[in-house]
Amino acid sequence: MMKNNKSSFKFVVIITLFLVALIVALVVINNNRTDSNQGTTLDKQPPIDGQPTIGDTDAPVTVVEFGDFKCPSCKAWGETIYPQLVSDYVDTGKVKFSFINVLFHGEESELASLAAESVYKQNPDAYWEFHKALFKEQPSEDHHSSWVTTEKINEVAGRLSGIDTDKLNAAIESNSEMNEVNKDTELVTEFDVQLTPTIMVNETMIEDPFDYEAIKDAIDNALEEM
Repeated sequence: MMKNNKSSFKFVVIITLFLVALIVALVVINNNRTDSNQGTTLDKQPPIDGQPTIGDTDAPVTVVEFGDFKCPSCKAWGETIYPQLVSDYVDTGKVKFSFINVLFHGEESELASLAAESVYKQNPDAYWEFHKALFKEQPSEDHHSSWVTTEKINEVAGRLSGIDTDKLNAAIESNSEMNEVNKDTELVTEFDVQLTPTIMVNETMIEDPFDYEAIKDAIDNALEEM
């Protein structure tokens, strides 16, 4: 009978230790994550030096989009979530917003990114209009069609003020801004970006980029910590 009691005691101790270890593991996991509606908190945020950025340079919170000009979801995000983000936080001086190129759709993504970086180098003030206009050209159907061409880029740039299309063509032909595109690709790898768009609020990678409440919560939490 004594032996059975000892065995039972050992069993209870083992179970208790297991439960304690489980609780500790859950706490650690929880500490490495934000609210489940927000996403995962990393140990750093993407650097935005040299990246196209709108908003007050002294804004306390940084929001970054990893996006691809060939990505239908990126176009949808830009048309639905982005305007609200700008109205609520960028225009009010609380957030600065940057775009980092992702080349998930191959040569066309690369050409679009190279063109956008070339426009940014030539005239930063014209970048965001070009950015929006190029996304607007993305077909609503047949997303896999080859629509990003030098001709299309010239057509878009030619409709906008502040862009010298001759200089733009020369920059594209010489790949003069390819280093900037490659820098973005390195960031995509470094931050293990798997989907576009991927949205980060400071160090927090948002789980669902179309969940605006989660984006707002992450921004508001970051502002409270300032």
